[in-house]
Amino acid sequence: MTVEMFYARIGGDYAGTKARLMTDERIVRFVNKFPTDGSYQLLVDSIAAGNAEEAFRAAHTIKGVAQNLGFTALFTVAEEVTEILRAGSLDVAAKMPTLTEKYKLTIDAINELNA
Repeated sequence: MTVEMFYARIGGDYAGTKARLMTDERIVRFVNKFPTDGSYQLLVDSIAAGNAEEAFRAAHTIKGVAQNLGFTALFTVAEEVTEILRAGSLDVAAKMPTLTEKYKLTIDAINELNA
């Protein structure tokens, strides 16, 4: 799978990311760091624990990383979750399945990119 195909698969912004990071090698280097970030699990655990402040920080991190790496589909839903949590509400149940789907799609595509 090429880097451009990876971005097409996840609903990402290859052109914008390439403009920022300049080379596919640099993109891959940063994309490969994404699966080691613990923010998604922290988000899930914080929601389960009822900790809106910690859940907000985790969602905000996912949003920022997704935006910087051009993971547009993941960014969009992470932004929605972040804004709900920013207001101090844990009422994100309707958004979490989509966030989880986009997150897992991104992780699976990264694994394919490296296969």
